[in-house]
Amino acid sequence: MGTDETRAQRLVALCMLGLLLFNYPMLALFNKATLVLGIPLIYAYIFAAWALLVAAMAWVAGRDGK
Repeated sequence: MGTDETRAQRLVALCMLGLLLFNYPMLALFNKATLVLGIPLIYAYIFAAWALLVAAMAWVAGRDGK
């Protein structure tokens, strides 16, 4: 299996993780009237999950595979 195939598989896995993180059951867990540093918990979760996915995808896409 080449590095391009491995990279593609990892990106697909990250997309599936994104689907899980932004699907109803996970969002319902964080839909509470709680503030985190003055920000509603649901917004903090969405931003943190989004930032984590973007960073992980950038890391996977930027790797040389050596």
